Amino acid sequence: MISEDVMPAPSTSSIPHVPVDILRFNTCGSVDDGKSTLIGRLLYDSKSLMEDQIEALERSADITGGGQINLANLTDGLRAEREQGITIDVAYRYFATPRRKFIIADTPGHVQYTRNMVTGASNANLSIILVDARTGVIEQSRRHTAIAALLRIPHLVVAVNKMDLVGWSEARFLEIRAQFEEFLPRLDIKDVKFIPMSALNGDNVVDPSPHTPWYVGPTLLGHLETVHIASDWNLNGFRLPVQWVNRPNNPTDQSLHDFRGFSGQIAGGIVRTGQKVIAFPAGIVTTVKQIWTYDGVVTEAFCPQSVTLVLEHDIDISRGSMLVGLDHLPGSHSDLQAEVCWMHPRALQPGKKYYLKHTTHTVQVSVTEIVNRLNLATLDSDEGAAELAMNDIGEIRLRAAKPLVFDGYATNRLTGSFILIEQGTNATVAAGMLLPPREIVKPENGDYVI
Repeated sequence: MISEDVMPAPSTSSIPHVPVDILRFNTCGSVDDGKSTLIGRLLYDSKSLMEDQIEALERSADITGGGQINLANLTDGLRAEREQGITIDVAYRYFATPRRKFIIADTPGHVQYTRNMVTGASNANLSIILVDARTGVIEQSRRHTAIAALLRIPHLVVAVNKMDLVGWSEARFLEIRAQFEEFLPRLDIKDVKFIPMSALNGDNVVDPSPHTPWYVGPTLLGHLETVHIASDWNLNGFRLPVQWVNRPNNPTDQSLHDFRGFSGQIAGGIVRTGQKVIAFPAGIVTTVKQIWTYDGVVTEAFCPQSVTLVLEHDIDISRGSMLVGLDHLPGSHSDLQAEVCWMHPRALQPGKKYYLKHTTHTVQVSVTEIVNRLNLATLDSDEGAAELAMNDIGEIRLRAAKPLVFDGYATNRLTGSFILIEQGTNATVAAGMLLPPREIVKPENGDYVI
């Protein structure tokens, strides 16, 4: 039986430097809070637009009063979005500064598009919650903050927008901040930044505003460039979901004639040459012989690098298997408990069967129970819900046809998340977050074997 001291967790000093060059963030808030305009302003003022994009904006008939170009059109690409002046679908934009690269997800504000917001925020490092300075904190502000907390987004920016419409009042800014701080402790979000701004005019977005001498913090871009996200990745327990078996069999290179590696993206922890790993679900222990990356052979790799591992022993594993380190073992069980956001017009009801896709593994599951439904207005749980309708978030129990190897979502967002797929239509009907496993399932003889 393997004990926790077989291979101790790496000390802080031994953890390699993770190059932090990409920040993924999303914007969310109520309708007309200025999400798309804020992204347009970021792109425009940071000089991240091509000349043809700027010319298209200037030629566009969508000109606001006063002759200003409509920056929201940079992300609101659907015709219905332009006609209604709202965001419906998730739009992704990319830009870079000398300090960092960025991937932005512009997510909808409507209650009926909660599922779109969850999709866009699912892999974000940071979430920007926009609040209209005139209206302050409303139900949608609480809803989107609660979803960000539920998705375990580690960094939050509360952008108090349209401050120019309240006379750049410091008192109003502090009032809105106090409204947030009333419910933030219930959501366990540790890194929250409040920034007063005007997305339309560019105040405190890229450049500091002369209208807020009472605000001494960074601009939005300044914060995005410097927020520390290296520790957002889980480096405590090695996880490699096997995506495919790499057999190049290159006739011109005899050194690759018998090559057999297991490729995938590291979902957690660090792997080193000579390290012992367990291949799940077989439960077989082996040793890492080589670590291949795009740049060639290395002696160690870490999350979220993509690698190919060559193992010491010729064991039978394939797509859907998972290689894990001997420290911080994951859970493995057929009975699962999870929080889900339901995304389909047909409601979720107990008893129905779905496919559950978790990392590179897909298994059939049945919903055995709806435990509760989250009331995003009050942040309370409604017990005894008979079903989950579209955009509802709730806790459910599932029974899988085969045991799933996983971590709790709070521990590892990559190995603790999944989607549910409807059989027959292959429609994605839910996004889920697994609750912590109850136990580690060992092979029948109680030991891992070679």
